[in-house]
Amino acid sequence: MPSKTVTVGSAVGLHARPATIIAEAASALGTPVTLAVEGGEPVDAGSALMIMTLGAELGATVIVESDDQAAVDQIADLVAKDLDAE
Repeated sequence: MPSKTVTVGSAVGLHARPATIIAEAASALGTPVTLAVEGGEPVDAGSALMIMTLGAELGATVIVESDDQAAVDQIADLVAKDLDAE
């Protein structure tokens, strides 16, 4: 299964606004995508609430995984961006 490890770029980590943006994008893809912190259980990237449970702060390492490489790349790009600056 394709995966990519990225560093959280949002200044506040994966909290409300960034989590919502990522969840909306993941839901629109039509294929399951998961996010996990190293050593943690994967969560559904289509759920902002589940993303927030990761507790991923700025600079944390997150693993993005899906059966679709394009989906992995798209969500990984969002995780790496400072989504609070937009």
